[in-house]
Amino acid sequence: MARTTRQQTGADGETRAAALLETSGLAIVARNWRCRAGELDIVAREPGASGGLVFVEVRSRASNSFGGARASVTPAKQMRLARAAELFRQVTRSEHLPCRFDVVVIEGGALEWIRDAFQLGS
Repeated sequence: MARTTRQQTGADGETRAAALLETSGLAIVARNWRCRAGELDIVAREPGASGGLVFVEVRSRASNSFGGARASVTPAKQMRLARAAELFRQVTRSEHLPCRFDVVVIEGGALEWIRDAFQLGS
């Protein structure tokens, strides 16, 4: 099945975001991991023996109109990501690892990596 322009733009953005993360020393563990709670765009691991998991949401917009890519990670989206991340940690038996949620926004072709973009209560 052929991808739409929007799907291709999203896939290209995720590839660029993964390259940025790898260049910065993170190891990509999974891409487009799907479960009943939703999808995780990128799951990465920080370097070192105690390196934690980094769940990365990639959001792409042509411009920052209507709040832009950053504003599209709403509290509801954050909750879906948290549920999917918890399932990922259970399936991979990585509950013991620390984790954080990052966002890579792409607006007008420029990438911005927002580390620890949001936190959820325990």
